[in-house]
Amino acid sequence: MKALVIYAHPAEGSFNAAIRDLVVEKLSAAGAEIRLRDLYAEGFQPVLTGPEWTGYTDSPANRAPVGDHCADVGWCDTLIFVYPTWWYGMPAMLKGWLDRVLLPDVAFLMPDDTHRTIRRGLQHIRRMGVFTTCGASRWLTFLIGAPGKRTLLRGVGLLLHPRAKKVFAAHFLMDTSTDASRRRHLRRVAARMDRLIGKPARQAAMKEQTG
Repeated sequence: MKALVIYAHPAEGSFNAAIRDLVVEKLSAAGAEIRLRDLYAEGFQPVLTGPEWTGYTDSPANRAPVGDHCADVGWCDTLIFVYPTWWYGMPAMLKGWLDRVLLPDVAFLMPDDTHRTIRRGLQHIRRMGVFTTCGASRWLTFLIGAPGKRTLLRGVGLLLHPRAKKVFAAHFLMDTSTDASRRRHLRRVAARMDRLIGKPARQAAMKEQTG
């Protein structure tokens, strides 16, 4: 398993960091190769510039400004996002990563003479996890429509392998969270990760059978 974790939170001591660490711990226990991208820590530039927009479909030159990130996307078979939900969507940092990295011929194929619409470009990715925190309540988030969740699970999800496994977990009412609610949520994240990648004991048994 080759896992790419995209983490987008500006504060190292945040609860999102605890979620990130749990995700990485679960991946490590499963024997996965892991690449962690901490977008704020590395100073990722989220703005799609004018020249980048002009050359958006000029492949492979379009990936030159973010070549290392594009290489990570091409390398992984498991893609995981950890981020806070702000104004019902993802932070500008993460949206900018999607804009600049999930490019034509990286994440999708553009329409051409024989195809009227875009086609999947991430069929090598068979697992995706989305873990977030929300200041709003569950019902209000669903009333608004949870655009961040939709963008990732439906938008990016449509570009993955047709039978890709997807999991999602959100801690709602984060601003009034308690130690108990945060512990419950970490247990929920752990369970979702087990569903996504399998429990370590099960994976060890499979290795023995195939070894």
